[in-house]
This record gives sequence, structure tokens and C-alpha cells, in this order.
Amino acid sequence: MVQAKKIALYMVAVFVLYTIITSPARAADLVQVGFEGVSSAAQGVGDFMSELVK
Repeated sequence: MVQAKKIALYMVAVFVLYTIITSPARAADLVQVGFEGVSSAAQGVGDFMSELVK
């Protein structure tokens, strides 16, 4: 099972590097979308906690 995880991790790393090398603009767009999603989620949790305290 550990061997399968290592192989999967290497495959993901190779895919990420391939994507960055072949299309850096697209890779940057994907990273931006990811950070926007995390930011939105954090904003939602913050709003929820603020309303919970009131």
C-alpha cells in the first residue's frame, strides 16, 4: 500500500511539472483559482463564526 502511495505521489508530481513546463499561463490560472477557492472558504468560515458569536 505504501508503494502505491509513493507511485501516485510521483505521478502527480510529474503531471504538475509537465503542466507548468508546457503551459505556464494555464498553470498560473489554476493556482489562482485554487487560492480564490481557499480564500472564499476561509471567508465563509469567518462569517459563520462571526454570526455564531453575535
